[in-house]
Amino acid sequence: MGSIGTSQQDYHHLLRTLSEASVEHHFDAFVDIAWDDPALAIDPQDPRWILPEIDALGRTEWYRSLPRERQIEVGFYRQTNVVKVGLQFEQVLIAGLMMYCLTLPNGRPEFRYSTHEATEECHHTQMFQEFVNRTGLDVAGAPWSFRALAPFLPLAAKHLPFTFFIGVLGGEEPIDHVQKVMLRSAAEMHPLLRRISQIHVAEEARHIGFAHQFLEHRSPRLGRVRRGLASLIMPVLMRTLADVIVVPSPKARRAMGIPPEVVREVWWESPEAREMLRDMFGDVRMLAEEARLMNPVSRRLWRALGIDGRPNRFRSEPARAA
Repeated sequence: MGSIGTSQQDYHHLLRTLSEASVEHHFDAFVDIAWDDPALAIDPQDPRWILPEIDALGRTEWYRSLPRERQIEVGFYRQTNVVKVGLQFEQVLIAGLMMYCLTLPNGRPEFRYSTHEATEECHHTQMFQEFVNRTGLDVAGAPWSFRALAPFLPLAAKHLPFTFFIGVLGGEEPIDHVQKVMLRSAAEMHPLLRRISQIHVAEEARHIGFAHQFLEHRSPRLGRVRRGLASLIMPVLMRTLADVIVVPSPKARRAMGIPPEVVREVWWESPEAREMLRDMFGDVRMLAEEARLMNPVSRRLWRALGIDGRPNRFRSEPARAA
């Protein structure tokens, strides 16, 4: 097999390119969103909150059989809660990036890009929280277990940076996948939610790219044993964080009144749900192959966790093309 990873020179060039892109193309939560535009106003009775069939819950017979008013109510709550979950994950990410920067000596290009990313993520948390505030819904977001562990998770960035950036992808890839599927579809979205998703997808492309480059560059420097352990940690974190990001917490399920059998169908028993779960991680499987984090043992683990499949041929390859 050939060499893996990127050369130091190429890696530094990629980070400089990402940093310059952050300077030239970035968004401000309170400049680039017209919050007070009447066209973006949030109305809890707006029919555009109805979940489209492309949404995992929206295509269930249970949801489609609800009265129109309940469809709007459930869709409004679900979409607001998803935004809150994204906010909470990014708060952990920001804290982790700052912990990681504490470990860096002078002159390291990761410092500049990490702080660019943290700046952008701060704007994301502002626009996410502003959206939640304007809905008037008191959503809790992620499960209590994640919120209880959140203050401690950033410590991994200081002591286990390779594992931390695997976790970054475990949270960012599911959010990115779901938003891209919605934006690529013809499904009607509330214009404010669409604008927020567009901004988030545009900047997350850089953030995900940095995590990919970091892991690919560092993987050959781990040694065989540590790389073997990382290959097993990767699918576990992908599967665990997919549930945190995508699956509504028990509190959210009760608030929406979703029956247990529907929860099981949507997350992740139905063939469509299992396909969606696999599709979320096509880019990560590609990375695992390129960074030699895929081996006979880890491959079986990916399969056991229901997230195996063909790796993408290129970053952000649409699932329909696969």
